[in-house]
Amino acid sequence: MYQVIARKYRPQTFSELIGQDHVKNTLENAIAQSRIAHGYIFSGQRGTGKTTVARLLARCLNCTAGPTITPCGGCASCVEIAASGSVDVIEIDAASNRGINEMRELRENVRYRPARDRYKVFIIDEAHQITSEAFNALLKTLEEPPEWVVFVLCTTEAHKIPATIASRCQHFSFRSVDFEDVVARMEWICGQESIQAEPEALAVLAQAGDGSVRDSLSALDQAIACCGTELKAAAIRDLLGAYSIDSLHQLTTALASRDSKRLLELVADLERNGHNLHHFSRELARYFRNLLVAKIAGSETRLIAASANERKTLASIAETFSEQDLTRYLQLSLDLYADLQRSTQPRLHMELGLLRMAEAGRLLPIEEAIAMLTGGEPAPSATPQKPPQGSSRRPQRSGTAPLQQRLHSALLDLGMKFTADALQHSVIRETPAGLRFETPKEFRLCMREADLRKALDQIGLAQEKITIVFMDSAPAAHQAEPMAATPQQGDSDAFNRALAHPEVQKFKQAFEGQIRAVRDLKE
Repeated sequence: MYQVIARKYRPQTFSELIGQDHVKNTLENAIAQSRIAHGYIFSGQRGTGKTTVARLLARCLNCTAGPTITPCGGCASCVEIAASGSVDVIEIDAASNRGINEMRELRENVRYRPARDRYKVFIIDEAHQITSEAFNALLKTLEEPPEWVVFVLCTTEAHKIPATIASRCQHFSFRSVDFEDVVARMEWICGQESIQAEPEALAVLAQAGDGSVRDSLSALDQAIACCGTELKAAAIRDLLGAYSIDSLHQLTTALASRDSKRLLELVADLERNGHNLHHFSRELARYFRNLLVAKIAGSETRLIAASANERKTLASIAETFSEQDLTRYLQLSLDLYADLQRSTQPRLHMELGLLRMAEAGRLLPIEEAIAMLTGGEPAPSATPQKPPQGSSRRPQRSGTAPLQQRLHSALLDLGMKFTADALQHSVIRETPAGLRFETPKEFRLCMREADLRKALDQIGLAQEKITIVFMDSAPAAHQAEPMAATPQQGDSDAFNRALAHPEVQKFKQAFEGQIRAVRDLKE
C-alpha cells in the first residue's frame, strides 16, 4: 500500500530532524545525562515536528540499547513505536478525548508498569482542547507520576494550557522551519524518489507550506500525483492556485502608471478565470510585504521566503516605488483582505480596494502640497559639497541656512519623516566634542545616530561627531537654532501679523489647523 511522503520520510533519529536544533540539543543532553523529565509541552505551528519529536523521545527512552540518543531502529520497541503500535507508547487525540472521564481512565492507566518497555510514554496531541475539569483531574498525576511514566503534551496553542499544568512541565517552543531548509529537504526527497524538479517548483511548494514541513511535503505529494516525475513551476502554480511574480507585477505596473481602468480589468480577469478573490487578496498582501522587505533589506535578505531569482525580481520591482508607497499598499491590501472575509460582494470590495491603492499612489509629500497651494514650485534641495578628506569643518551659521533647518530638509529629502519630526522637537548644541542633540524621550525610536549621520553627510558635514541625549522633558530652547519657539508676550505683535497674512490664512483654511508658533527667520 502506498505511503505518503510526509510519513515515509518522517525523521527516525534526531540527526534527521530539521529546523529545531534548540529542541534536539536539549533533549539529547537530557537523555545522555539521564535527566529525563516526567512532563513535556511541545508547542508550535502545525507540521513543525512536535509529534515526530515525541515519538523520537519515546524511541530513545525505550530502545533496547537505551536510553540512547541514537535508537537502533531494529528492535521490537523501535519498530512498533515507528508504526504507532507500541502498547507502552499511548497516543491520545485530545480533540476527541477531552473530557474528565477520559482523563480519569488515563490516570488509572498510569498506575500500572509498562508491559515490556522501560517507560510508559503518553503522547497527548492537541492538548489545548482538554477541558478545565479534565486538566484538574490530571493535575496531581502529572505533578507526581510514577517513575516509569513520561507525559508529552503537543499543542498549537500553548496559551490555552493552564498555568498549573505548564508549571509542572518542561516547555519547548517549535519554530517555523526556514524556507531554505524546507527546499533542501524536498530536494533530497526528490532525489530519493527519482523526481526531476525545477528549483522554482520546489520554491513554490515550500511557500505553500509557510514554514510547515508536513504541509510542504503534502503539496509535493500532490504535485507528483499531478505532474509525474518532472515538476515545472508553472504547472505547480496552476495546481496550487498560486500566483507568479509576473502575474502580480501586472497589478503593480498598473499602480505605478495610475491606470485605474487596468486595475478593474484585472479583477474582471480573475473572476472570469474562476480565481478565488479571498485567496488573491492574501497573496497580494504577501507580495507587497515581500516588495517592502526587498526595498528595505535588498535582494540577498533571508527575510523573504523565495528563490534567489524571485528575490532579485522583487528587488527590481521595489525600486520603482518608494518605501512610503509600499507601506501604504501593504496596509491597504491587509485592509482589503479583512474586508473580504465578511463581504457578500467580494468583487465590489476587491475593485474598491484596488482603486484605493491607485489613489494612495497619488499622495504628495506635504512640502509639495504646500508649494502647489501657494502657486509656486517646490524648491530643489541643494546638496553642499563635502569637506576635503580629513578636514574638521564646523557648522557654519553665517551665509547659510541654520544648521537645524538644513538637517531637517536633508532628512525630508532622504525620506526620513519621523526623524525630521523628532529633530523639530530637539535642540542642537555645538560643543568641542561635536554636535549634541537633546531630544525628549518620547522620540527615542525615531532619533537614531545612523539616520542623523546620513543627513549630515547630505549637507557636507560627514566628519561631525554626534552625541544624542534623551531628556525627560522637552529641552529648553537656546541660541543653538531651535526649530520653533512658542511666542512670548513680547512676540504677540509678530504673532498677530503672521496670522493676518493672507497666505497663512489660506494654509489654515486648507489644513484646518492651528498656528502653534511664529519665528522670524531673519533673526
